[in-house]
Amino acid sequence: MANQTITAPLGFRVAAVKAGIKTSGNLDLGLIVADHPCAAAATFTTNKIFGAAVGVTREHIRSGQARAVFVNAGNANTCTGPRGDRDARKICQEVARLADIKPKAVLICSTGIIGHYLPMTKVLCGITQATSRLSRSVKSGNNFARAIMTTDTKPKMAYRKIKLNGKTVQIAGTTKGSGMIAPNMATMLAFITTDASISTPMLRRAHKRAVYSTFNKVTIDNHMSTSDTAIVLASGAADNHKITTADPNYEKFSSALTQVCDDLALQLAADGEGAHCTIIIRVKGAATARDARLAVRAISDSPLVKTAFYGNDPNWGRIISAIGYSGAKFHNQKLKCTIAGTCVFRNGQPCLFDPASLSTKMKAKKWSVDVDLGCGSHQDFCYTCDLSREYVTINADYHT
Repeated sequence: MANQTITAPLGFRVAAVKAGIKTSGNLDLGLIVADHPCAAAATFTTNKIFGAAVGVTREHIRSGQARAVFVNAGNANTCTGPRGDRDARKICQEVARLADIKPKAVLICSTGIIGHYLPMTKVLCGITQATSRLSRSVKSGNNFARAIMTTDTKPKMAYRKIKLNGKTVQIAGTTKGSGMIAPNMATMLAFITTDASISTPMLRRAHKRAVYSTFNKVTIDNHMSTSDTAIVLASGAADNHKITTADPNYEKFSSALTQVCDDLALQLAADGEGAHCTIIIRVKGAATARDARLAVRAISDSPLVKTAFYGNDPNWGRIISAIGYSGAKFHNQKLKCTIAGTCVFRNGQPCLFDPASLSTKMKAKKWSVDVDLGCGSHQDFCYTCDLSREYVTINADYHT
């Protein structure tokens, strides 16, 4: 089978090791090293409490270039004060030393438990091991995707291949995230590699567009993390005519990047902690973009709505009431709601439908809720999942 991991795009080597950070003993440290300096862009959590890794990477990404990405799972290195910052910088220095690059060319991510210091002896030993195992193999790409997992039940990867001026350009991504997920840089880590030749300003533009319409549309529990980071590195090794303006090649690349991120975003929603199904919430007919956003978020974030999803209960009253308190403008006599393809509410009153039949439809792995506010032409959407007993168990037992 063809390589569709983050090692597929030309110009990157990857490794993952068991450093002993996770108590499970699973893979927990990953490293990406590029053959040459890459155009780089990143987006971060908007939480005002953020991990040391986020602070350091924000600083390093300002140059618009990077050569390596370090990531560890099992420990977020958040709320760890000056020591946490020193540890993050020490990691960058060690990666740089072993890869023979500058420390500021290293980006860093950490995810896991908040408030614990990194076990630096284990981490530094892990970096040495990872550096010696860097590879372009499918196995290395798959192992990296597993190393970044925390409460995830499965690795998440996506891939697209396009032609730009006759040159084959590859884009590959992997992400982690299962709980503590909310929009505004949805709670997750994402790493995307591409061999496209593209200027940093245009890569930043494409990355921002992709994140806004994909990762920022995911919510599991409306709780934003302290570690959110999405990074894209472009090696230029595909040797396509360099993208420097918003021309058709840029649009083609931007569309493919968005497709990769959208694929990953849906995988995040599907793997929500304790999730049994993925639900796409769509709102249209809004008077403004803000109204559409308010309505879709109120529905997607409601615990009552999401527990009804878990019970396969077409309880449209919870959806309609969420719209009522959302702050969005709506026309009560034109308001419409459809669940899994069945209209349950129209023009301010309930529709006749077969609850048992609809409940069966809601047992599918993926379905949608569609709402029309009846006020205009603006629309929005969100990817979410049901809220189950397992979610409560996972988070009640999660060590803090």
